[in-house]
Amino acid sequence: MTSMSEDQQAIRDSVRDFVRREIAPNAAQWDRDCAIPTQALAALGELGYFGACIPPDWSGSGMDFLSYVLLSEELAYGDAGLCNTINATNSFANNVLAFGTQSQKERFMRPVVQGRHVACLLLSEPQAGSDAANLRTRAELRGDRYVINGSKCFITSGATAGVSLVIAVTDPAAGKRGISAFIVPTDTAGYVVLRKEEKLGHRSNDTCQIALEDLEVPVDQMLGQPGEGLKIALSGLEAKRIVVAAQSVGVAQAALEAATGYALEREAFGKKIFDHQAVAFSLADMATDVEVARQMCLHAARMKQDGVRCAREASIAKLFASQMCERVCSAAIKVHGGYGFLNAYPVEKYLRDAMVFQLYDGTNEIQKMLISRELRNANG
Repeated sequence: MTSMSEDQQAIRDSVRDFVRREIAPNAAQWDRDCAIPTQALAALGELGYFGACIPPDWSGSGMDFLSYVLLSEELAYGDAGLCNTINATNSFANNVLAFGTQSQKERFMRPVVQGRHVACLLLSEPQAGSDAANLRTRAELRGDRYVINGSKCFITSGATAGVSLVIAVTDPAAGKRGISAFIVPTDTAGYVVLRKEEKLGHRSNDTCQIALEDLEVPVDQMLGQPGEGLKIALSGLEAKRIVVAAQSVGVAQAALEAATGYALEREAFGKKIFDHQAVAFSLADMATDVEVARQMCLHAARMKQDGVRCAREASIAKLFASQMCERVCSAAIKVHGGYGFLNAYPVEKYLRDAMVFQLYDGTNEIQKMLISRELRNANG
Protein backbone atom coordinates (compact mmCIF):
# COMPACT_ATOMS: atom_id res chain seq x y z
CA MET A 1 0.00 0.00 0.00
CA THR A 2 1.17 3.54 -0.70
CA SER A 3 2.59 4.72 2.62
CA MET A 4 0.75 7.38 4.58
CA SER A 5 2.06 9.67 7.25
CA GLU A 6 0.39 9.85 10.64
CA ASP A 7 -1.21 13.15 9.64
CA GLN A 8 -2.61 11.66 6.43
CA GLN A 9 -4.01 8.67 8.29
CA ALA A 10 -5.54 10.97 10.89
CA ILE A 11 -7.24 13.06 8.17
CA ARG A 12 -8.56 9.94 6.46
CA ASP A 13 -9.87 8.48 9.73
CA SER A 14 -11.49 11.75 10.76
CA VAL A 15 -13.28 12.14 7.41
CA ARG A 16 -14.26 8.46 7.43
CA ASP A 17 -15.85 8.78 10.87
CA PHE A 18 -17.77 11.91 9.88
CA VAL A 19 -18.99 10.40 6.61
CA ARG A 20 -20.24 7.21 8.19
CA ARG A 21 -21.96 9.12 10.98
CA GLU A 22 -23.40 12.16 9.18
CA ILE A 23 -23.45 11.56 5.42
CA ALA A 24 -23.93 7.90 4.51
CA PRO A 25 -27.12 7.46 6.61
CA ASN A 26 -28.72 10.45 4.83
CA ALA A 27 -27.51 9.87 1.27
CA ALA A 28 -30.57 7.94 0.08
CA GLN A 29 -32.91 10.70 1.24
CA TRP A 30 -30.75 13.41 -0.33
CA ASP A 31 -30.82 11.39 -3.56
CA ARG A 32 -34.63 11.33 -3.46
CA ASP A 33 -34.83 15.03 -2.56
CA CYS A 34 -32.29 15.97 -5.25
CA ALA A 35 -30.69 18.33 -2.73
CA ILE A 36 -28.17 18.50 0.08
CA PRO A 37 -29.47 20.34 3.17
CA THR A 38 -27.74 23.65 3.75
CA GLN A 39 -26.83 22.59 7.29
CA ALA A 40 -24.95 19.58 5.93
CA LEU A 41 -22.95 21.79 3.56
CA ALA A 42 -22.31 24.23 6.39
CA ALA A 43 -20.95 21.42 8.56
CA LEU A 44 -18.54 20.40 5.81
CA GLY A 45 -17.45 24.01 5.42
CA GLU A 46 -16.78 24.30 9.15
CA LEU A 47 -14.59 21.22 8.95
CA GLY A 48 -12.39 22.97 6.39
CA TYR A 49 -13.31 20.78 3.42
CA PHE A 50 -14.02 23.73 1.08
CA GLY A 51 -10.37 24.76 1.03
CA ALA A 52 -8.61 21.50 1.78
CA CYS A 53 -5.25 22.37 0.17
CA ILE A 54 -5.38 26.13 0.76
CA PRO A 55 -2.75 27.40 3.25
CA PRO A 56 -3.91 28.30 6.78
CA ASP A 57 -2.94 31.93 6.13
CA TRP A 58 -5.95 32.02 3.81
CA SER A 59 -8.18 30.12 6.27
CA GLY A 60 -7.54 26.80 4.52
CA SER A 61 -6.83 23.39 5.99
CA GLY A 62 -3.36 23.20 4.47
CA MET A 63 -3.68 19.56 3.45
CA ASP A 64 -1.23 18.00 1.03
CA PHE A 65 -2.58 16.53 -2.18
CA LEU A 66 -2.54 12.92 -1.03
CA SER A 67 -4.68 13.88 1.98
CA TYR A 68 -7.14 15.59 -0.37
CA VAL A 69 -7.38 12.43 -2.46
CA LEU A 70 -8.08 10.41 0.69
CA LEU A 71 -10.74 12.94 1.70
CA SER A 72 -12.37 12.65 -1.73
CA GLU A 73 -12.52 8.86 -1.57
CA GLU A 74 -14.21 8.96 1.83
CA LEU A 75 -16.71 11.66 0.81
CA ALA A 76 -17.65 9.71 -2.32
CA TYR A 77 -18.18 6.63 -0.18
CA GLY A 78 -20.87 8.58 1.63
CA ASP A 79 -22.43 10.39 -1.33
CA ALA A 80 -20.89 11.00 -4.75
CA GLY A 81 -23.00 14.08 -5.45
CA LEU A 82 -21.88 15.77 -2.27
CA CYS A 83 -18.26 14.87 -3.04
CA ASN A 84 -18.61 16.51 -6.44
CA THR A 85 -19.88 19.69 -4.77
CA ILE A 86 -16.83 19.77 -2.51
CA ASN A 87 -14.40 19.01 -5.33
CA ALA A 88 -15.82 21.78 -7.56
CA THR A 89 -15.53 24.24 -4.69
CA ASN A 90 -11.92 23.25 -4.03
CA SER A 91 -11.11 23.68 -7.73
CA PHE A 92 -12.38 27.26 -7.61
CA ALA A 93 -10.33 28.02 -4.50
CA ASN A 94 -7.20 26.47 -6.00
CA ASN A 95 -7.61 28.51 -9.20
CA VAL A 96 -7.95 31.78 -7.32
CA LEU A 97 -4.99 30.91 -5.11
CA ALA A 98 -2.83 30.17 -8.17
CA PHE A 99 -3.90 33.03 -10.45
CA GLY A 100 -5.65 35.64 -8.30
CA THR A 101 -4.53 38.97 -6.95
CA GLN A 102 -4.33 39.56 -3.21
CA SER A 103 -7.59 41.48 -3.41
CA GLN A 104 -9.34 38.66 -5.29
CA LYS A 105 -8.12 36.10 -2.79
CA GLU A 106 -9.38 38.15 0.11
CA ARG A 107 -12.71 39.08 -1.46
CA PHE A 108 -13.65 35.85 -3.24
CA MET A 109 -11.44 32.95 -2.12
CA ARG A 110 -11.37 33.41 1.64
CA PRO A 111 -15.18 33.31 2.10
CA VAL A 112 -15.29 30.07 0.09
CA VAL A 113 -12.45 28.53 2.05
CA GLN A 114 -14.15 29.54 5.30
CA GLY A 115 -17.18 27.52 4.22
CA ARG A 116 -19.52 30.42 3.53
CA HIS A 117 -20.08 29.58 -0.16
CA VAL A 118 -19.77 26.64 -2.47
CA ALA A 119 -18.39 27.54 -5.89
CA CYS A 120 -18.73 26.44 -9.50
CA LEU A 121 -16.96 26.58 -12.86
CA LEU A 122 -18.84 27.73 -15.98
CA LEU A 123 -16.86 26.15 -18.80
CA SER A 124 -18.89 23.57 -20.77
CA GLU A 125 -21.29 24.69 -23.48
CA PRO A 126 -23.78 22.71 -25.57
CA GLN A 127 -21.31 22.52 -28.48
CA ALA A 128 -18.12 22.55 -26.37
CA GLY A 129 -17.67 19.60 -24.03
CA SER A 130 -14.42 17.73 -24.66
CA ASP A 131 -13.54 20.45 -27.18
CA ALA A 132 -13.19 23.11 -24.49
CA ALA A 133 -11.66 25.67 -26.85
CA ASN A 134 -14.80 25.82 -29.00
CA LEU A 135 -16.58 28.37 -26.82
CA ARG A 136 -19.24 30.80 -27.98
CA THR A 137 -19.81 32.75 -24.77
CA ARG A 138 -18.50 36.27 -25.35
CA ALA A 139 -17.15 38.89 -22.95
CA GLU A 140 -17.04 42.34 -24.57
CA LEU A 141 -15.09 45.15 -22.95
CA ARG A 142 -17.20 48.27 -22.51
CA GLY A 143 -15.40 50.97 -20.56
CA ASP A 144 -14.35 49.55 -17.19
CA ARG A 145 -16.57 46.48 -17.45
CA TYR A 146 -16.91 43.30 -19.46
CA VAL A 147 -20.40 42.38 -20.63
CA ILE A 148 -20.85 38.62 -20.92
CA ASN A 149 -23.43 36.80 -23.01
CA GLY A 150 -23.74 33.09 -23.62
CA SER A 151 -25.00 29.75 -22.40
CA LYS A 152 -23.31 27.16 -20.19
CA CYS A 153 -24.33 23.59 -19.45
CA PHE A 154 -23.51 20.71 -17.09
CA ILE A 155 -22.57 23.20 -14.36
CA THR A 156 -21.95 21.45 -11.05
CA SER A 157 -23.60 23.44 -8.23
CA GLY A 158 -24.73 26.09 -10.70
CA ALA A 159 -27.78 26.93 -8.59
CA THR A 160 -26.27 26.29 -5.16
CA ALA A 161 -23.00 28.16 -5.57
CA GLY A 162 -22.46 31.65 -4.23
CA VAL A 163 -19.62 32.42 -6.61
CA SER A 164 -18.54 31.16 -10.02
CA LEU A 165 -15.63 31.20 -12.42
CA VAL A 166 -16.89 32.04 -15.90
CA ILE A 167 -14.81 31.20 -18.97
CA ALA A 168 -15.58 33.39 -21.99
CA VAL A 169 -14.08 34.56 -25.27
CA THR A 170 -12.62 38.08 -25.08
CA ASP A 171 -10.79 38.06 -28.43
CA PRO A 172 -12.49 35.86 -31.05
CA ALA A 173 -9.62 36.35 -33.51
CA ALA A 174 -7.04 34.90 -31.11
CA GLY A 175 -8.41 31.36 -30.89
CA LYS A 176 -7.42 29.55 -27.71
CA ARG A 177 -5.41 32.59 -26.63
CA GLY A 178 -8.51 34.78 -26.79
CA ILE A 179 -10.31 33.09 -23.88
CA SER A 180 -10.37 34.68 -20.42
CA ALA A 181 -11.66 33.87 -16.93
CA PHE A 182 -13.89 36.00 -14.70
CA ILE A 183 -14.91 35.69 -11.05
CA VAL A 184 -18.67 36.22 -10.91
CA PRO A 185 -20.87 36.13 -7.78
CA THR A 186 -23.98 34.19 -8.72
CA ASP A 187 -26.29 36.95 -7.47
CA THR A 188 -24.96 39.22 -10.24
CA ALA A 189 -27.73 40.48 -12.53
CA GLY A 190 -27.70 38.42 -15.71
CA TYR A 191 -26.67 35.13 -14.10
CA VAL A 192 -29.76 33.05 -14.83
CA VAL A 193 -30.33 29.41 -13.88
CA LEU A 194 -32.40 28.15 -16.80
CA ARG A 195 -32.97 24.71 -15.35
CA LYS A 196 -31.68 22.05 -13.02
CA GLU A 197 -31.07 18.88 -14.97
CA GLU A 198 -32.82 15.63 -14.06
CA LYS A 199 -30.02 13.10 -13.83
CA LEU A 200 -29.35 9.38 -13.62
CA GLY A 201 -27.04 9.81 -10.63
CA HIS A 202 -25.37 12.41 -8.42
CA ARG A 203 -28.88 13.68 -7.78
CA SER A 204 -28.03 15.34 -4.47
CA ASN A 205 -25.87 17.78 -6.39
CA ASP A 206 -27.54 20.24 -8.76
CA THR A 207 -26.28 20.27 -12.33
CA CYS A 208 -27.56 23.26 -14.26
CA GLN A 209 -27.89 25.05 -17.54
CA ILE A 210 -26.93 28.69 -17.03
CA ALA A 211 -27.65 31.69 -19.23
CA LEU A 212 -25.43 34.76 -19.05
CA GLU A 213 -27.52 37.69 -20.22
CA ASP A 214 -25.73 41.05 -20.48
CA LEU A 215 -23.92 40.15 -17.28
CA GLU A 216 -21.57 42.96 -16.29
CA VAL A 217 -18.24 42.22 -14.61
CA PRO A 218 -15.75 44.87 -13.48
CA VAL A 219 -12.34 44.49 -15.11
CA ASP A 220 -10.76 43.76 -11.72
CA GLN A 221 -12.76 40.54 -11.55
CA MET A 222 -10.86 38.99 -14.44
CA LEU A 223 -8.80 36.14 -13.04
CA GLY A 224 -5.27 36.11 -14.39
CA GLN A 225 -4.38 37.93 -17.58
CA PRO A 226 -6.47 38.33 -20.75
CA GLY A 227 -6.19 35.15 -22.79
CA GLU A 228 -5.36 32.90 -19.84
CA GLY A 229 -8.90 31.58 -19.39
CA LEU A 230 -8.43 28.19 -21.01
CA LYS A 231 -5.12 27.71 -19.23
CA ILE A 232 -6.84 28.46 -15.90
CA ALA A 233 -9.88 26.29 -16.60
CA LEU A 234 -7.76 23.32 -17.62
CA SER A 235 -5.06 23.79 -15.00
CA GLY A 236 -4.71 20.93 -12.60
CA LEU A 237 -6.33 18.40 -14.95
CA GLU A 238 -3.92 15.74 -13.74
CA ALA A 239 -5.06 16.40 -10.18
CA LYS A 240 -8.73 16.42 -11.17
CA ARG A 241 -8.41 13.05 -12.92
CA ILE A 242 -6.76 11.53 -9.88
CA VAL A 243 -9.63 12.87 -7.77
CA VAL A 244 -12.18 11.27 -10.14
CA ALA A 245 -10.32 7.99 -9.63
CA ALA A 246 -10.63 8.51 -5.88
CA GLN A 247 -14.36 9.20 -6.21
CA SER A 248 -14.70 5.96 -8.19
CA VAL A 249 -12.87 4.00 -5.52
CA GLY A 250 -15.06 5.47 -2.78
CA VAL A 251 -18.31 4.49 -4.49
CA ALA A 252 -16.99 1.04 -5.39
CA GLN A 253 -15.86 0.49 -1.78
CA ALA A 254 -19.36 1.32 -0.57
CA ALA A 255 -20.85 -1.13 -3.10
CA LEU A 256 -18.41 -3.84 -2.07
CA GLU A 257 -19.25 -3.42 1.62
CA ALA A 258 -22.99 -3.43 0.91
CA ALA A 259 -22.70 -6.61 -1.15
CA THR A 260 -20.51 -8.33 1.44
CA GLY A 261 -22.86 -7.40 4.26
CA TYR A 262 -25.87 -8.70 2.32
CA ALA A 263 -24.09 -11.94 1.42
CA LEU A 264 -23.32 -12.57 5.09
CA GLU A 265 -26.99 -12.13 6.06
CA ARG A 266 -28.96 -13.62 3.17
CA GLU A 267 -29.56 -17.38 3.21
CA ALA A 268 -30.26 -19.68 0.26
CA PHE A 269 -30.31 -23.46 0.10
CA GLY A 270 -29.61 -23.75 3.80
CA LYS A 271 -26.57 -21.48 4.13
CA LYS A 272 -25.43 -17.88 3.84
CA ILE A 273 -25.02 -16.93 0.21
CA PHE A 274 -21.47 -15.83 1.04
CA ASP A 275 -20.72 -19.53 1.52
CA HIS A 276 -21.72 -20.29 -2.05
CA GLN A 277 -18.53 -20.26 -4.07
CA ALA A 278 -20.01 -18.27 -6.97
CA VAL A 279 -20.88 -15.39 -4.64
CA ALA A 280 -17.64 -15.59 -2.67
CA PHE A 281 -15.56 -15.52 -5.86
CA SER A 282 -17.54 -12.57 -7.19
CA LEU A 283 -16.83 -10.66 -3.98
CA ALA A 284 -13.16 -11.61 -4.22
CA ASP A 285 -12.99 -10.20 -7.75
CA MET A 286 -14.71 -7.03 -6.57
CA ALA A 287 -12.31 -6.59 -3.65
CA THR A 288 -9.34 -7.10 -5.97
CA ASP A 289 -10.65 -4.54 -8.44
CA VAL A 290 -11.22 -1.94 -5.72
CA GLU A 291 -7.78 -2.38 -4.18
CA VAL A 292 -5.96 -2.27 -7.52
CA ALA A 293 -7.76 0.96 -8.43
CA ARG A 294 -7.02 2.45 -5.01
CA GLN A 295 -3.31 1.76 -5.31
CA MET A 296 -3.19 3.18 -8.84
CA CYS A 297 -4.93 6.30 -7.57
CA LEU A 298 -2.61 6.70 -4.59
CA HIS A 299 0.46 6.09 -6.74
CA ALA A 300 -0.54 8.87 -9.11
CA ALA A 301 -1.39 11.12 -6.15
CA ARG A 302 2.03 10.55 -4.61
CA MET A 303 3.72 11.42 -7.92
CA LYS A 304 1.63 14.59 -8.21
CA GLN A 305 2.44 15.60 -4.65
CA ASP A 306 6.16 15.02 -5.23
CA GLY A 307 6.12 17.24 -8.30
CA VAL A 308 6.74 14.37 -10.72
CA ARG A 309 5.02 14.55 -14.11
CA CYS A 310 2.12 12.11 -13.97
CA ALA A 311 -0.11 12.76 -16.98
CA ARG A 312 0.07 9.08 -17.96
CA GLU A 313 -0.50 7.79 -14.44
CA ALA A 314 -3.41 10.18 -13.82
CA SER A 315 -5.16 9.14 -17.01
CA ILE A 316 -4.57 5.45 -16.33
CA ALA A 317 -5.93 5.78 -12.79
CA LYS A 318 -9.01 7.66 -14.00
CA LEU A 319 -9.64 5.21 -16.85
CA PHE A 320 -9.23 2.05 -14.80
CA ALA A 321 -10.96 3.25 -11.63
CA SER A 322 -14.03 4.61 -13.43
CA GLN A 323 -14.47 1.39 -15.41
CA MET A 324 -13.85 -0.62 -12.27
CA CYS A 325 -16.51 1.29 -10.38
CA GLU A 326 -19.21 0.48 -12.92
CA ARG A 327 -18.13 -3.17 -12.94
CA VAL A 328 -18.11 -3.51 -9.15
CA CYS A 329 -21.42 -1.71 -8.66
CA SER A 330 -23.07 -3.92 -11.27
CA ALA A 331 -21.70 -7.01 -9.54
CA ALA A 332 -23.00 -5.73 -6.20
CA ILE A 333 -26.51 -5.56 -7.62
CA LYS A 334 -26.20 -9.16 -8.83
CA VAL A 335 -25.15 -10.31 -5.35
CA HIS A 336 -28.36 -8.77 -4.04
CA GLY A 337 -30.44 -10.49 -6.70
CA GLY A 338 -33.84 -8.92 -7.27
CA TYR A 339 -33.45 -6.77 -4.16
CA GLY A 340 -30.53 -5.00 -5.79
CA PHE A 341 -32.96 -3.57 -8.34
CA LEU A 342 -34.95 -1.83 -5.60
CA ASN A 343 -34.13 1.59 -4.19
CA ALA A 344 -34.74 0.22 -0.71
CA TYR A 345 -31.16 -1.04 -1.01
CA PRO A 346 -28.22 1.28 -1.73
CA VAL A 347 -26.53 -0.60 -4.56
CA GLU A 348 -28.75 0.73 -7.36
CA LYS A 349 -27.76 4.26 -6.36
CA TYR A 350 -24.09 3.32 -6.42
CA LEU A 351 -24.40 2.10 -10.00
CA ARG A 352 -26.25 5.25 -11.06
CA ASP A 353 -23.60 7.42 -9.43
CA ALA A 354 -20.79 5.38 -11.00
CA MET A 355 -21.82 6.07 -14.59
CA VAL A 356 -20.66 9.69 -14.76
CA PHE A 357 -17.07 9.00 -13.67
CA GLN A 358 -16.32 7.86 -17.22
CA LEU A 359 -17.56 11.19 -18.59
CA TYR A 360 -16.30 14.20 -16.69
CA ASP A 361 -12.82 15.72 -16.44
CA GLY A 362 -12.11 14.10 -19.79
CA THR A 363 -14.14 11.18 -21.10
CA ASN A 364 -12.51 7.77 -21.00
CA GLU A 365 -12.00 8.01 -24.75
CA ILE A 366 -9.96 11.15 -24.10
CA GLN A 367 -7.96 9.25 -21.46
CA LYS A 368 -7.19 6.48 -23.95
CA MET A 369 -6.05 9.07 -26.46
CA LEU A 370 -3.74 10.65 -23.88
CA ILE A 371 -2.35 7.32 -22.72
CA SER A 372 -1.67 6.19 -26.29
CA ARG A 373 0.04 9.52 -26.98
CA GLU A 374 2.31 8.93 -23.97
CA LEU A 375 3.11 5.46 -25.32
CA ARG A 376 4.04 6.89 -28.69
CA ASN A 377 6.25 9.55 -27.12
CA ALA A 378 7.96 7.00 -24.88
CA ASN A 379 8.75 4.75 -27.84
CA GLY A 380 9.89 7.29 -30.35
